[in-house]
Amino acid sequence: MEMRGLMGGLYKISEWIMRLSVTNVLWIVCSIPYIFLIFPVIMAQNTDQFLSSVILSSIIAPFTLFPATAAMFGVARKWVMGEVDVPLLRTFFRNYKESYLQSMIGGILYVILFAILIVDFQVYLKELAKFQLVSYLFIAIIALLAVSLFNFFSMIVHYHMKTFQLLKNAVLLTIGRPFRSLSTAVMCGLVVYISFSSPKLMFLVPFFTGSIVAAISFWGFYQIYTKLQLQAEKAAEAEAEAELMNLNEEVKKDS
Repeated sequence: MEMRGLMGGLYKISEWIMRLSVTNVLWIVCSIPYIFLIFPVIMAQNTDQFLSSVILSSIIAPFTLFPATAAMFGVARKWVMGEVDVPLLRTFFRNYKESYLQSMIGGILYVILFAILIVDFQVYLKELAKFQLVSYLFIAIIALLAVSLFNFFSMIVHYHMKTFQLLKNAVLLTIGRPFRSLSTAVMCGLVVYISFSSPKLMFLVPFFTGSIVAAISFWGFYQIYTKLQLQAEKAAEAEAEAELMNLNEEVKKDS
């Protein structure tokens, strides 16, 4: 029997708190040891420590963080598509298993791309200090690649494609829908900022931040996907009508 009124509202809120927190904890547990490696990055006291920690965490990320994040997006996909009562553990680990290889390969490719861009950016920054336009271009490309990660994780759990095709389509979708991609990035950035803005809000990080970001990201992707599907259906209907009209004209000519 469905509860209504105030008690019903509180019950639904408690359900969502449970869903988000369980999924977020699963994501963190499956991201170990990357989670432990990210703390030295934050706590680094000099440039050498920072760079060594970043390099080590970047090497580990494709094998832990990326598969765990893909699994979390798989759960978020179910929520956005209306299946809010799915078994969390089973759904998470099924997506983890199914998308592990692709997310790992995608993670390696993303890490390599980021490394190339950042190294090139540092080189151009020193060699071409006068040409600020080049530095802005590199920053824009790095930001574009970072935002495309949201679409990559959404697509990896929604489509059956080859890894290179997923990465290419994630970047193209980010470029093709800049407003939606930017708004998704801003909302996710706001969630992360709030989570780290105060020690009193740090409890959000282990229990809610990741799963909320995944839900927002897939919701933004699904809006784009739905619009593209409608456009494709309208185009198919228009093409079918045009073919039917041509066929009718040919019949009239024959008669």
